[in-house]
Amino acid sequence: MIRFAADEDFNNDVLRALRRGAVEMRNLLTHDVTTMTRHARDRVARGEVMPRVIAVHQRLLIGEVLNDLGLVATCSVPSDWVDRVHFLPLRWRSIRQPN
Repeated sequence: MIRFAADEDFNNDVLRALRRGAVEMRNLLTHDVTTMTRHARDRVARGEVMPRVIAVHQRLLIGEVLNDLGLVATCSVPSDWVDRVHFLPLRWRSIRQPN
């Protein structure tokens, strides 16, 4: 099962809804698509351990975010997320850093 964590600026309505659904929080959820994704890419480039990052566009409706996170949580395994930055909505391009 995929678990989620959130940075301090993440939408609290989404977090409350996830908690009500008993989703564990471990992969990093962020609205900071510039800074957090850059730091994640830098860590991978240096060969450092990187928490998995899911960058969520702030203008998405809460229902869209919850649907996409539900898919992530139920249709993937943790190894799918190693050294990756993903974006929601899921139709956005995923970026994998070269080794």
